[in-house]
Amino acid sequence: MSTNVLRTTDGWWVAHRDRAVPVETKAVTTAELLSDRDAVREAAVSADVGVPLADLTALSPVTTPCRVVAQMVNYRSHARDSGFTGDIPPAFFRKASGSVSGPADAVVRPSHVKFLDYEIELGLVMGASLPVGTVVEERDLSSYVAGLVITNDVSARDVQLTKTQFYESKSYPTFTPTGPYLALLEPEDFAHLLTLRLRLSVNGELRQDRTLADMIVRPAQALTLLARFQTLGPGDLLLTGTPGGTALKAPPKPVEKIGALLPPAVKWKAFFKSQAKNPHYLHTGDVMTATIATPDGRIDLGKQRTPVTDTHETPR
Repeated sequence: MSTNVLRTTDGWWVAHRDRAVPVETKAVTTAELLSDRDAVREAAVSADVGVPLADLTALSPVTTPCRVVAQMVNYRSHARDSGFTGDIPPAFFRKASGSVSGPADAVVRPSHVKFLDYEIELGLVMGASLPVGTVVEERDLSSYVAGLVITNDVSARDVQLTKTQFYESKSYPTFTPTGPYLALLEPEDFAHLLTLRLRLSVNGELRQDRTLADMIVRPAQALTLLARFQTLGPGDLLLTGTPGGTALKAPPKPVEKIGALLPPAVKWKAFFKSQAKNPHYLHTGDVMTATIATPDGRIDLGKQRTPVTDTHETPR
């Protein structure tokens, strides 16, 4: 069974049901904690008699700085929403680790961003080095991946599309809510990954709901592809793509073909004029709720609940 670890300003905790026990460790970073698994196991033995979880305020269980890498268009349902047909070449992009925030921290929309979107994603937290050239087989996954977290790849779509700039559009502070739990897996838990269900709601309305069976490139293959050019180390984070149901969707094919004939400035002006009628983009006061778990509860990453707010500029 997996072990859920929580991080607060007071250190690390093992959470079980509605209680938590402190982990007796000197670890400050996620990488340091992963090298002290014995301390985590000792805390797990007495997790039922700890303090109430409700008394703790969770931070991101992934500490920064670290490498944050993400997969692009990695669920069939998202590919359909995005207008892709046929085979989709695997693609990765980086996010600034300064975008990582806690599971209850507000997502802050910069004042120049008008179209803010959500993307629930399963995060893989590395437990060992992944050198360039590594080939990861399914049976080897537990040798490289220590655990799992809920992440939300919040995206400024008007920046992403007009600038073709993934790094900026997904890297503003608070644009990667992470946690609450880091679920540390045992080798036998990896056989249950495809039954993990990702669910994201906005103001109680379910927007995204798929299992990992909808994935195009699964974790072992993704790590192999990434290792062609990118080294990862303990505590680094890989976001593995989002299911369909995001606010952004591709326009109908005839409209897309007409748009391709227009000058870029005219095309994007028309596109965002139509997007302004889409009620699914995020606004101040919205609350996103995200969960990832197996049906039997064997792996349960907890519940992430993040409000949305705007940047408050100081009057001149």
